[in-house]
Amino acid sequence: MLKDTLKHQGLRNQLVNTLAKKGITDAKVLKAISKIPRHLFMDSGFENFAYQDKAFPIAANQTISQPYTVAFQTQKLEVKANQSILEIGTGSGYQTAVLISLKSKVYTVERQKELFKKTSLFLPKLGYRPKAMRFSDGYLGLPDFAPFDGIIVTAGAPVIPKPLLSQLKIGGRLIIPVGTDVQVMTLVIRRGEKDFEKHIFGDFKFVPLLEDKN
Repeated sequence: MLKDTLKHQGLRNQLVNTLAKKGITDAKVLKAISKIPRHLFMDSGFENFAYQDKAFPIAANQTISQPYTVAFQTQKLEVKANQSILEIGTGSGYQTAVLISLKSKVYTVERQKELFKKTSLFLPKLGYRPKAMRFSDGYLGLPDFAPFDGIIVTAGAPVIPKPLLSQLKIGGRLIIPVGTDVQVMTLVIRRGEKDFEKHIFGDFKFVPLLEDKN
């Protein structure tokens, strides 16, 4: 069932080349993408498209993000080994797998029950084990495990949730798509107790970050 072939590897190598051409320069991020069998994170009907640089639907009206978006967000986090990273929106688990491949300690939150159940069983089968995976409201973060070196939000939020800012270490980085119809990728670096430095990078399209309403 969980087959990963030489053909898949070849397609991944092509995808990595595409991402490099689009400006992804972090060798560790590219290596993670070259190793992770993205086709296994998707419904089998999409398997032949898995290594195109596109988003595709998954369960619960959600999507598996475009590989470029995953690589872009991950690169901006500047993940180092053993850092604690909070992921808001586990989804298919593909982004989770990328973060785990970078040897970070991943804490991940999903608030779609169906996806949560599916992904929490699926990730360990592939050998990806987050430190914690919780079914809860992403707007609240995971205060029990805070503070984090990095926080990545994989769904569009109308504003930056305050609890996420407070759960960032000094020097920590938060990458989040902000906006309603179209999102502006936003990087926040915590420079001090009340001092946050903000950078913005172009428009992206994400599914909305859901507040607690199942």
